[in-house]
Amino acid sequence: MSTPTKSVIVGTAGHIDHGKSTLVEALTGTHPDRLAEEKRRGITVDLGFAFLEENGVRFGFVDVPGHERFVSNMLAGAGGIDVLLLVIAADESIKPQTREHFAICGLLGVKRGVVALSKSDMVDSETLELVRMETEEFLRGSFLEKAPIVPVSARTGTGLGELKSALRDAAANASAKDASRYFRLPIDRAFAMKGFGSVVTGTLISGSVGPGDEVELFPRGEKLRVRGVQSGGRTVERAMPGQRTAVNLAGIEHTVLKRGMVLAAPGKFRKTRRIDVRLELLASARKMKQARVHFHAGTAETIAEIFFHGEKELPPGGSAVANLKLQDEVLVLPGDRFIVRQFSPVVTIGGGGVLDPLARRPMLRDTGRAAFLEALERQHGDETLGAMTERALLGLGYEEIVARTGWTEKEIQEALEKLHGTGRVRTVSTEPLVLVSGKLFEDVRKKIIERVERFQKENPLVPGIAREDLRASLGKRVRSETFRAALEELAAEKKVDAKGDLVKKAGSEIALLPEESKAKEQIEAEFASAGLAVPAVKEVLAKLTVEAKRAEKLLQILLREKNLVRASPELVFHRQALAQLKEQLATYKKAKGDRISVPAFKELTGVTRKYAIPLLEYLDRERVTRRAGEERVIL
Repeated sequence: MSTPTKSVIVGTAGHIDHGKSTLVEALTGTHPDRLAEEKRRGITVDLGFAFLEENGVRFGFVDVPGHERFVSNMLAGAGGIDVLLLVIAADESIKPQTREHFAICGLLGVKRGVVALSKSDMVDSETLELVRMETEEFLRGSFLEKAPIVPVSARTGTGLGELKSALRDAAANASAKDASRYFRLPIDRAFAMKGFGSVVTGTLISGSVGPGDEVELFPRGEKLRVRGVQSGGRTVERAMPGQRTAVNLAGIEHTVLKRGMVLAAPGKFRKTRRIDVRLELLASARKMKQARVHFHAGTAETIAEIFFHGEKELPPGGSAVANLKLQDEVLVLPGDRFIVRQFSPVVTIGGGGVLDPLARRPMLRDTGRAAFLEALERQHGDETLGAMTERALLGLGYEEIVARTGWTEKEIQEALEKLHGTGRVRTVSTEPLVLVSGKLFEDVRKKIIERVERFQKENPLVPGIAREDLRASLGKRVRSETFRAALEELAAEKKVDAKGDLVKKAGSEIALLPEESKAKEQIEAEFASAGLAVPAVKEVLAKLTVEAKRAEKLLQILLREKNLVRASPELVFHRQALAQLKEQLATYKKAKGDRISVPAFKELTGVTRKYAIPLLEYLDRERVTRRAGEERVIL
């Protein structure tokens, strides 16, 4: 036998007692019923699995239950189905459940399949031909319209060869699932195995998993380690997508693990209670307004409240974009298929595909949501990324892109390259990646220029606005990466000057009025002539002809220009006086050594203690002196 190259999940569907399990056993040699109770009663209550290898294809058969009460179990297995094996008993033909199971498979996006007319040995050739015609009529216009219809008998073996051949052909056309995507395994069973601990099983829908991997359990959020992996009843180094997979987990009790949970790549996804979807109603359903329904996606089952975007109600057979508020948290991604069943009586009424797994609450003023969802539905990477960025008020980070799309880094980069040069999206940071819409970026640029100009108009004697104050003035809705990128671009275009901590209009200088220039000179002259015995700042400013606020700003300019130096909150000295003091200390050190007491300092400088202590503390800060007990060491 050649090595299997492709894993294909075959889902069997059809009415109770139409011989699905017996047919799978005849094909594979394995009876899919797991429970002794099922063997005894002859009906499949829970998911059963069997395997067949044929010409390089590894078939995993999911025998989904036919009994009405167990349709939710069927949905748990149907999510990963590549090929449908629809079983119709030749002695009973199409029954209500045949219709429901077939409708579910259509809603779940199953694209290909084969029809088996089971128990064909129990009817004559005319009846068989009649059932074949009824089946063709039933399938007309559906995804199985051109599917082969194969009469078989599990009892006599008639038709089994043709059925295997038809399944092989269907498998050849089934699209391969992608191992390069992030790992996801919806859990449909959890149990304990003696000597192994907790084991979960499911159909691996994307990515791969092997011993030693770290995985995240959704919706609980725990990080767990994989001890071992089996696929098709054998231990494997890595399970690939499309395979029935059992995962042995370390560090968790099996009682905690439940159907509906998902194992996934760690740190990539987010659980959700609100999703935007495309919802399709079956033609057999009643018209729908806002409603509560049973919601099934992957192996999860919960209650959902449906709200239509733009539509008031949905007619039978109709389709609309809708928001679903879920009672329990789930993990879903765009493209995941789901089913909705009527609240009571419980029958399948529709289903569809997820568009946005992290949807906002519907708002009446959010008029652009329907168009946004239609853009997501088209599944063009660049269009999706552009639309998502335009709706992100704060911009879009790498982690959020992955959580909302399931895209790999390569897919994000490809979408970005297509958007490059369109002006629709701006990259404001590459490590980590942060995107904002072109419109938002332009708004931030305009606001920066407006704020800088307004500040300088209101504060003509201040050279610029502090960078942090400018950022704060834009509000919390502008993230730091956007501010930084916009400011750098404006500085590169010479629209602002953003050297150091201050931002000002490019080329702008402080222009003083004649009376301000005179007052500024007056302030400087007062301190220059005072030497070290300086007057109080208030006294100097009070003598000026300009008002107090402008006088204070003129003092700030002199301090910024370093013509004046503030040694303490109360004392300001002229730079020449301080330079002279440093020379005096250097001369003293040569003549009398490197130690000087406070009295000696007062004698040297001719100042009182009121000036001596603040000056010595200033010299300590400037590292001209260092305090040593009651003395200073001249450095």
